[in-house]
This record gives sequence, C-alpha cells and structure tokens, in this order.
Amino acid sequence: MTAKPFLVHLTDVLRTPGAQHPLVLEGPVPGVGLSSAHVPDDAPVALDATIEAQGKTVVVQGTVRAPWEGECRRCLEPAGGHLEVELREVFEADPVEGETYPIDGEQLDMGPVLRDVLALALPLAPLCREDCPGPDPDAHPVVVEADEPEATVPTPGDPRWAALDQLRFDS
Repeated sequence: MTAKPFLVHLTDVLRTPGAQHPLVLEGPVPGVGLSSAHVPDDAPVALDATIEAQGKTVVVQGTVRAPWEGECRRCLEPAGGHLEVELREVFEADPVEGETYPIDGEQLDMGPVLRDVLALALPLAPLCREDCPGPDPDAHPVVVEADEPEATVPTPGDPRWAALDQLRFDS
C-alpha cells in the first residue's frame, strides 16, 4: 500500500475551531497534465498553507508550488518552469459538486484539490522563452507555389451524375 502524502488528519483541527494550524506537505501528484504541458509524475509538489475548522467546514488556504514541463508552441523544443498557485478551498462532510471537497470522517485528502489547482494553472500554449523565434527557417524551408497554375488535368466526374451533363437550359 502506498502512502498518501496529502492525507490530512483533522483531529487537532476539529478540536479547536477558529484556530489556524500550519499545513506543510510535499509529495508527488501523478496524472496532472494537458496536451501541451504537465507536472512530472515524480516531481515534488509543495503545499504551504493554513487549515482552520469553521463550524462543520474546514478551510485550507495557502500556496502550491510545482515544476512543469511541456513543448514550446513555436519551436517544439522542451519548455518548462515552476507554478506557484494560491488556493483557498472549503471541505465539508456533504460536499457540493464543483464547489467544495469532501471530509472523510476526521481526515481529508488534498490530492484531488492539488490536481485541480495545478491543472488549471498549467500553460495552455507554453513557450521555451518569451522571444522564441520559432523553428529554424534553414531546417524547415518554406515552399511557395508558382503564381501561374500549371495545366491541370480535369478529374473525371462522378458517373452517377453523368446524366446532369446532358441538361441544357435555354435562356
């Protein structure tokens, strides 16, 4: 059985409602990616936050940091960087789909939250650097077609429509 680095036990937090407790966690969050960029599956994702019980809900707010990799949209060379995302999420026993996350007894799993936050922060069209000129023109020459079209051989018509070729309209 693998350890869940983002599983938080709430015993102390629930005993002291209104008190903020530090929450510092680190571990991998596999499967975070888009078609253009991703967080490496084994990369360390760091969460530096505070956790607070507010009645029947628990609020986590802080910063998530993770590296990302991808392919430059202009030159297709490897690109990468670091994400730093602010988060403020609410957890409750009966979560509202798309708005809050679940509390399971006296623990909560930050993994799904981090996956969502990081996926939304990934660049949709990454660049290796801001002034990337794109592909090397010598390696990928541009071919321009001639201005005058060459004599083209007409393509044979569909035989099912051949009867329409016989139609003539008088004006």
